[in-house]
Amino acid sequence: MIISTGMADAEEIAEAIAAARDGGCRDLAILHCVSGYPAPPGDYALRTIPDMIARFGLVTGLSDHTLDNVAAIAAVALGARVIEKHVTENRDGGGPDDSFSLQPAEFAQLCSAARTAWEALGAVDYGRKSSERGNAVFRRSLYFVADLKAGDIVTADAIRSIRPGFGAAPKHWDAIVGRRVIRDVQAETPVSLDDIG
Repeated sequence: MIISTGMADAEEIAEAIAAARDGGCRDLAILHCVSGYPAPPGDYALRTIPDMIARFGLVTGLSDHTLDNVAAIAAVALGARVIEKHVTENRDGGGPDDSFSLQPAEFAQLCSAARTAWEALGAVDYGRKSSERGNAVFRRSLYFVADLKAGDIVTADAIRSIRPGFGAAPKHWDAIVGRRVIRDVQAETPVSLDDIG
């Protein structure tokens, strides 16, 4: 069952949810809705969607009566899992919803863009992404620029921050300079923290 929340305040929404539950409904979703036909995007207050998700704990979506797809796609980015949009074969057909409805090609664009937005949300992840793997060459890292023998002290002239990014991060510079290498190292090789004693 889907409840559209147009013209209802938070208390009325909670009452409608309770009535549905009391009536035995277990599969329930709610749609944030502005009952304007069409509704201006500024009326939608899409930040209400994450609040509804937190407040009511239900699958939440958007009943969208704006004239384009922007609000619906933004709603997906805010957690909407259902999008309701009016569709017409002919915007000039004279039907009560035709003037603010999507035509089939626009609806196909909405479906595609909403899927892309949902996919782009992903999960919280600060790690390097698969598309970035080959780009480490553009990052800087520390490289030896002089040959050193085991036991030699690493001086500021013996290392340099250059590309590619296959060595220790430049932030380790101060921790490395003045320390000894524990094995022979050659110029033009990346610095590893394992080389430093």
